[in-house]
Amino acid sequence: MKKSKRAKKSNTWKIKQHKDPFYKKSKILGYRSRASFKLIELNQKFKFLKKNTFLLDLGASPGGWSQVASKIITSGKILSIDIKKMEPIQNVKFVNSDIFNQKTKEIIQAFFGKELDVVISDMAADTTGNKSLDCIRTNQLCAEVINLSRKILKKNGVIVSKLFMGEDFLEVKQKAKSLFKDVFFYKPESSKNESKETYLHCKNLKAL
Repeated sequence: MKKSKRAKKSNTWKIKQHKDPFYKKSKILGYRSRASFKLIELNQKFKFLKKNTFLLDLGASPGGWSQVASKIITSGKILSIDIKKMEPIQNVKFVNSDIFNQKTKEIIQAFFGKELDVVISDMAADTTGNKSLDCIRTNQLCAEVINLSRKILKKNGVIVSKLFMGEDFLEVKQKAKSLFKDVFFYKPESSKNESKETYLHCKNLKAL
C-alpha cells in the first residue's frame, strides 16, 4: 500500500512538472533546473549581477544559478560550493564541500580576498514530510548564509537567499535588518504558486 501511494505521488509530480511552463522552457534552453528563471527574474528586479561581479553561489548544485550567472559575469569571478556534486560549468570554479566548515571559509577568502560583491543561495533543507519543520530548517540555512556573508562581503555587497514564509520568517527578517541597510523581499513569477518560498535581497552592510 505504501509503495502504491508513493508511486501515485511520484506520477502526480511528474505530470505537474511536464505541464510547468518554466520546466519546459528550462529544457528547451538547456538550463539545469527551472530555478534558473528565478535568478533571472531576481536580477532583472535588483540588478546585482554585472560582467565584473565577484560572486559566491552557496548550495549551488545542480548549477542552475551558476549557469545563469556565468552568462552575465564575463570578467569577474564565480565560486560555487555544495556538499553535493555538480557537473562543470565554464568559467565557474566548483568546490565540493560543506559550505559552513572552516576549511571552506578559508577557500572562499583565498579566492576572493576582500573583493566579494554578491552571495547567492537557493538552498533548501532536505524535506522531512513535516512542512513546518522543513520551513524552519530552510530558514536556519538562510540565517547562516547571512551570518557568513556579513564576514566576507564588501561593505556595499549583496545577498540573495531563499527563505520560507513561516513562523520564524520575522526572526530572519530582523536579523537581516540588523546587519544590512537595505532589505527587500521578492517572490519571482517562476516560483510555484503553492510554494511558501520568497527571496531575501540585502545590500549595504551596517557598521558594527
